[in-house]
Amino acid sequence: MSDPHPKARSEPEPFRYDAEVEPGEKRRIRYEVGETYLGDPIEMPVTIVNGEGGGPNLFLSAGIHGDELNGVKVVQEVADRYSPGDLHGTLVCLHVCNVPAYEAQRRDTPIYDQDMNRSFPGKERSNTTERMANRIYRRFVAQCDLGLDFHTSTQNRTTIYHARADLDNPGVRRLARAFATNVVLYGTGDEGSLRSTATADGIPTVTVEMGRAHRFQPVLIEKALQGVESVLAEYEITPGEAVHWPGWYQSTAADSTKRWLRADTGGLVEMEWGPYPLVYEGETICTITNHFKTEEHAVEAPFDGLILGSLENPVAAPGHPLCHIVQIDAETRAEIEREIEVGEFDGYRSHGDAWSDD
Repeated sequence: MSDPHPKARSEPEPFRYDAEVEPGEKRRIRYEVGETYLGDPIEMPVTIVNGEGGGPNLFLSAGIHGDELNGVKVVQEVADRYSPGDLHGTLVCLHVCNVPAYEAQRRDTPIYDQDMNRSFPGKERSNTTERMANRIYRRFVAQCDLGLDFHTSTQNRTTIYHARADLDNPGVRRLARAFATNVVLYGTGDEGSLRSTATADGIPTVTVEMGRAHRFQPVLIEKALQGVESVLAEYEITPGEAVHWPGWYQSTAADSTKRWLRADTGGLVEMEWGPYPLVYEGETICTITNHFKTEEHAVEAPFDGLILGSLENPVAAPGHPLCHIVQIDAETRAEIEREIEVGEFDGYRSHGDAWSDD
């Protein structure tokens, strides 16, 4: 079980990978994690900002799935805005972990179609993806005390801004609360994911899910940057700064009600919920019609809840996931309703079918 209060280094120390980044130094590198078919190096962009004061090492990772771009922008902005004089501790910014997938603008590594987020901690002598995962993990992640791993939904889906964390782990629970999303989903993470592997090694790590693939969504990027600021304040990496706490907070436990609603029939899907992701028991979330429009099937909310993720490709076959919904209590529902009424709630589909990008 991770210590919820990681030991802060009272004195600044070098950050070591193959080389050393001294206290007070900011270094931008392209670190070789593999080779192409032509024998050219596959180089991952990394920024290391080693503070002038002692404190924890925090990694921020993005691009484990190559088409998930919101997090890539978050890491770029964090790496750019902080200097060693700002920090008591070290930021390890892994801008794009899966470089071949990023270059191909697809989720998985093009070589063998492997998911890097099922490949950690990797192996030195294995397939391409596991070798890359091993170099990333051993050289950078393993040297850290905390981690934030940024993702979006996959192609043809969108997801509400939320975190995923093993809330039974005190160190992870502290980190998730500090990141200050309104919604945190309980889960240990899939085997081989960066989050589950790092957490099991005593490095509390939280996954941040935010929006859609293949685009930048400025509203979500700004929220994530505020979350990073909050984490830096909580762990006194930026001493004296304030922690941001959300106006309402919904976390799930292992026995909580969260559910994927799936199609029971094939056809054309029309989403009916919105403009906010708050739905009420019995409300129609979507309808599925056949091509002659002679048959229509309504998919209803099984309880009062929040739509966590939603299908964007408007066709479905039986068993196809339509949306991910989590149950909320009456108090949380009332606070969300209040925020909607006064215009404070950040919800997707409030400006059309996407997150409000402007």
